[in-house]
Amino acid sequence: MVERSAIRKDFIADYDGLADEWWDPRGALAPLGWIARARAEYVPAAEHRPGQGQASLLDIACGGGLFGPYAADKGYRVVGVDLSELSLREALRHGFDEVVRADITGLPFDDESFDVVTAGQCLEHVPDPFAVVSEACRVLRPGGTLVVDTIADTAVARFVSITLAENLPLPGRPPRGTHDHRLFVNRARLTRTARANGVELTLHGLRPHMRDMARYAAGRREEVRMIATKSTAVLFLGAGTKC
Repeated sequence: MVERSAIRKDFIADYDGLADEWWDPRGALAPLGWIARARAEYVPAAEHRPGQGQASLLDIACGGGLFGPYAADKGYRVVGVDLSELSLREALRHGFDEVVRADITGLPFDDESFDVVTAGQCLEHVPDPFAVVSEACRVLRPGGTLVVDTIADTAVARFVSITLAENLPLPGRPPRGTHDHRLFVNRARLTRTARANGVELTLHGLRPHMRDMARYAAGRREEVRMIATKSTAVLFLGAGTKC
């Protein structure tokens, strides 16, 4: 765990400043939408439960709601939690039924409240990502699905996610300083944390489709597909069911 004193204090302000770019297909936040689409592939359709109400999904650090369109056809009541008020307003406009402003390391929800919990591209921005995972497992019902995606704490991830991604003059480039390599996530500890809280995660690597990426960079495509890889050394996704 990284000491809080070592971490930037204005991260949420950064996202507030980018609030008008959440839905710009060539803006700084565009890649988060590509990853949201890949994340949705691991979310099962909601089961019909007569007399029990609609199944619910919690999207942790939902930002501007990029996951909303991909959750829309799954059959859940979709709830988002984030610290950025401006981003939460966007989420309400894009398929979220409810949003809550809160610290994701201390979720304001009862135990076993949700059928699905997702946490995309947020663990690598907080001093204690494992507290977030523990909270995600806590609010997940037995039999429910947890899906998380983040960046691995490897040298190659640092090179790809910071040296390349934040410096190459391409559309979809995150602002310099977006990532702090000290916060990148240890995969073994992530799986141990989830297991200790009742969820056995299976990890999958993700990377952009190279032909899509070339066409996107040339202005001939507006979205890039993310494809599965054997390596989880850079961008990876974990999915599992709570026992």
